[in-house]
Amino acid sequence: MLMSSETPTPALSDLEYIPYLDEGGNLPESLSSKIGVYAIFDQDKTLQLVNYSRDIYVSLKQHLVRQPQSCYWLKAETIERPNRTRLETIRKAWIEENGDIPPGNGQNEAIWNQPIDAKKAMTDEDKATYNKSEELGKIKLLKKIARRVEAEIVEQLNARGVQAEIRFNPKLKEQGLLDLK
Repeated sequence: MLMSSETPTPALSDLEYIPYLDEGGNLPESLSSKIGVYAIFDQDKTLQLVNYSRDIYVSLKQHLVRQPQSCYWLKAETIERPNRTRLETIRKAWIEENGDIPPGNGQNEAIWNQPIDAKKAMTDEDKATYNKSEELGKIKLLKKIARRVEAEIVEQLNARGVQAEIRFNPKLKEQGLLDLK
């Protein structure tokens, strides 16, 4: 008797919605250190992103910081051992099942997956100061702008009741970038 080692791909529609944040403002601890595929939905349960990770919890925290207004619900499928082919198969199947490419897998991929570019928040005054500054002055200005954007993000997260520890990498702020440590 031949046994298939290929586990069937779960349909996204068959999985239960999990609140992105529980009543206490915490991300799902059950996904900490778990390998798998996850789908993120906005408040209206419209699919925003399908991705996979070696630690779903850490990835969810990154996405929450980058796109707090789009992270309200999720669905996840975990696997025991890393298997990129399996993870990519599930991700592809879920995107196909959705019918449309979610924004986080299409035109907005960078804002979901790359460090936040605080330089985009530069005012005209900031730009003028930056352009006439020496190297050290530029670094100080970029850190100041990054801290300003960080404060706005923290304010949004606090408004959502987020309790997870959010620590940004201080070295990246010197480049005007924000990413979790």
